[in-house]
Amino acid sequence: MQRIFDAVRWAPTAHNMQNFEIIAVDDKHCLAAISAIQLPPTETFIRESYHPLSLSEAELLRGKTGLSAGMFPESWQDAEAAQDDSTAVQHTYVGRTIQECPLLLVVVHDSRLRAPASEGDALGLMSLGCVMQNLWLMAESLGISTQILSAFGADVVENQVQRLLAIPKHMKIAFAARLGYPVTVSESYLRVRRTSQDLTHRNCYSVREHKAGDGVA
Repeated sequence: MQRIFDAVRWAPTAHNMQNFEIIAVDDKHCLAAISAIQLPPTETFIRESYHPLSLSEAELLRGKTGLSAGMFPESWQDAEAAQDDSTAVQHTYVGRTIQECPLLLVVVHDSRLRAPASEGDALGLMSLGCVMQNLWLMAESLGISTQILSAFGADVVENQVQRLLAIPKHMKIAFAARLGYPVTVSESYLRVRRTSQDLTHRNCYSVREHKAGDGVA
């Protein structure tokens, strides 16, 4: 853990503000209380999550972006079910994700501060991204599996976690990270990336033609 924290504290931040704190949660009672938080995905979340999904490997390889629908609940792989609130309520991700978790890192930042000359604190958000990446890379290099949990920033979760961990209201949750040594081999899914030619331009921005339907589930 010290090596992970050292990697985090050396993460580059805008103007060296280091506007973040980390709460390490390993108390079983605290983890159980966090695990009990209910967060049914909203209809909007499921509907918008559906569009980047590919239903076949061929479709995923063709589009080069997005995710395989097989990574998500079966009900999300159907357009009509994905927009059905009654189906959405069946999935409560906070509890299922935290179960059996030996350590949870909650990363918070002071919402009263922002990087100078940074509208909307864009530079501050970039800094938190650097914190996340350093944490993630160091943990993985030590053989520790890491799962980033963005749901902790949702109001319904954040308010309860703030209360459980005595986090002041002005300290906002950026993200949480679930850490632990893997006991089974993770299920493998096809991962895709655009080629360097797809995403780079030289001397000016060049408009590329995209075939209709590319990357659409």
